[in-house]
Amino acid sequence: MKMKKIIILLMTLCLSHAASANNALEKTLDSFHRAAAEADLETYFSLFTDNAVFLGTDAGERWTKTEFRAFVEPYFSQGRGWLYQATERNISIDKQGDMAFFDELLTNKSYGTCRGSGVLIKTRDGWKVAQYNLSIPVPNAIAKEVINRISEFEQSHNAS
Repeated sequence: MKMKKIIILLMTLCLSHAASANNALEKTLDSFHRAAAEADLETYFSLFTDNAVFLGTDAGERWTKTEFRAFVEPYFSQGRGWLYQATERNISIDKQGDMAFFDELLTNKSYGTCRGSGVLIKTRDGWKVAQYNLSIPVPNAIAKEVINRISEFEQSHNAS
């Protein structure tokens, strides 16, 4: 009976630790989106690791933290941020508990349904975004049409 109580206690502690880590991760991602919506440059970029990468929706949008900050700063300095609201989020934490992978469905006024995915790293200052990938999910029923449009666009712009 004593062993059963110890096992239950250990399981409870493990579940409590996992829930606490998940809450911290949720808070980081929510703060990330809130800072972007409020055009809060310092808070937004404090949530990235120093070697973070941001992947935008365009194939040419692969930015280091420094490059992305240079891109974002003119918008944020005018008070122009962007609001992406998470409607669904999945988070997986590695066995060591210092890295997490996530994907989230987002809504945005201009772009509709989007997907954010990436990697968070646990640092001494809390969880930080090491990679964020923003994409626009394409319904399978129109994928070929979208692919053809992209191909036509790329061909017309590469010919110039």
